[in-house]
Amino acid sequence: MTLSGEELRALLARLEGRGYKAYQEIKGRYELGWFTLLIDRVQPDPYAPPSRLRVRLPMARAGLPPDLYANRVRRLALEDFLLRSFWGALGRSSRGGPGEGYLRVERPSQAVLERSAVMVGPEAVEVRLWAGLPARGRSILGRVAAKLLLEELPRVVEEGLLYANLDARALARQVDLIEDVEAIRAALPERGLVAFVGDGSILPRRSGVDDRPLSAEEAVPFQAPPSLRVAFSVPHGGQVTGLGIPRGITLVVGGGYHGKSTLLRALEVGVYPHIPGDGREYVVTLPSAVKIRAEDGRYISAVDISNFMADLPSGDDTREFSTLNASGSTSQAANIVEALEAGAELLLVDEDTSATNFMIRDARMQRLVSREREPITPFLDRVQDLKRAGVSSILVLGGSGDYFDVADCVLMMESYRPQEVTAQAREVARALPTGRKGEERHPYTPPRVRAPLPWPGGGGEGGEERIKVRASGQLQIGRAESDLSAVAQLVEEGQLRAVGEAVGILLSWADGRRTVRELLAELEAKLEERGLDYLSPYPRGDLARPRRFEIAAALNRLRGLRFRPVR
Repeated sequence: MTLSGEELRALLARLEGRGYKAYQEIKGRYELGWFTLLIDRVQPDPYAPPSRLRVRLPMARAGLPPDLYANRVRRLALEDFLLRSFWGALGRSSRGGPGEGYLRVERPSQAVLERSAVMVGPEAVEVRLWAGLPARGRSILGRVAAKLLLEELPRVVEEGLLYANLDARALARQVDLIEDVEAIRAALPERGLVAFVGDGSILPRRSGVDDRPLSAEEAVPFQAPPSLRVAFSVPHGGQVTGLGIPRGITLVVGGGYHGKSTLLRALEVGVYPHIPGDGREYVVTLPSAVKIRAEDGRYISAVDISNFMADLPSGDDTREFSTLNASGSTSQAANIVEALEAGAELLLVDEDTSATNFMIRDARMQRLVSREREPITPFLDRVQDLKRAGVSSILVLGGSGDYFDVADCVLMMESYRPQEVTAQAREVARALPTGRKGEERHPYTPPRVRAPLPWPGGGGEGGEERIKVRASGQLQIGRAESDLSAVAQLVEEGQLRAVGEAVGILLSWADGRRTVRELLAELEAKLEERGLDYLSPYPRGDLARPRRFEIAAALNRLRGLRFRPVR
């Protein structure tokens, strides 16, 4: 049954002073004149998670030009802009005290992601938000709630969603920018590139906890070296120039604090588009890029790391390697194999977060510790095999000059300015041969494919398995944990929540026969068809779309989940 706004006001007035649970009576659908309010869930207690609301605004009232949502890319950019506008309108509210109640939406990051908070269709715009319903102690403040829902909320909807009240120029700029960026991303493979960094980009961030760009006075704008400068013609921005990183093996070298890791971090998050003014608008990376690092203590089940490890003193079979407490080198090997299993085509590696013995064994160490005593085949001796298998690598290095022998391209960062030094690096390699010998124990072979075994905890669509998310990057699924704190390409907590729900669904499908890649492909098809709503049995506004690689990372790290090789 649909009620009017005045009927909601009268109902809240009757609830004045009653116990908080009586707020349950307002659950339902209300027509507030020019938009619809749906109260889907009412919190049972003032200290419980807030109530879930939806606002549905007819497109005819919103007035958004159809060109702004003419295709999927433009629609996502529009939804992102509307979320930021709505969030900003809420932020201008003075409410928030326990006796006033509050309205909230998910706060967006600098990235433009598919989210469940705002959804645009040809007929309507829907915003999903939370409300903390006002109380004095545990007694309902019905008249204050009426002011919140029937005066404050309409003001925010009017200010944050109506096209007539938006900055139309800024909106068009964002939608056009995101379409331009995705055009560059789609063109990377045909140009033989794995990444692009636009001239003028501002890569440094304000701090480790502030992802906004460093101020123009402090930052050094990025400029591509002439030998690697490429140009893209984009639909709205004309010609965009910048650094094109070619397919193959690229090294990023230079002294400490000159911008090597800053460049790599920008490439990591370049798998997502960013808002105008972020500084990384034209940092564009293949969507199949995965950051690889060592991860001491992680859980591993039946991963074929034999291309990197063999003949362990423990006698463990490295074609089906399992451990509750991985070392730095075994974890890094497993991270690579699992990324490949999920479809990675570009590996991003920083020497600072890698296991040294996994990356390199130099000639002196080879002389002291013979090959027969060392079970590790260093990444140096496999990176070309990966290239031949169609997997590129970008490596940040400050101390491993032996990689000059295998590099296709070498960039040197100096005071945040890149130079191409490939020829010089090759000359150094010729002038100073290391005498190092390759340590491949056997020719590279594609890792064995795995399937997850049935999960004893259950899992299931709609979160039958209780899923908890912690801000530290920890997922708890039932009684088991999956630690994603070292997974670098999750940029919003909403992605972590969606990962948890996605893993719950995958666990319900796990039968020991379907492979990880097959399960991920099926889930992606469902998400493409039904959107993020597929992940939950009820409408929720706190989800953001993760990539298949982060979902796979959570699945692989779920302690107690076992896998088996299937071929």
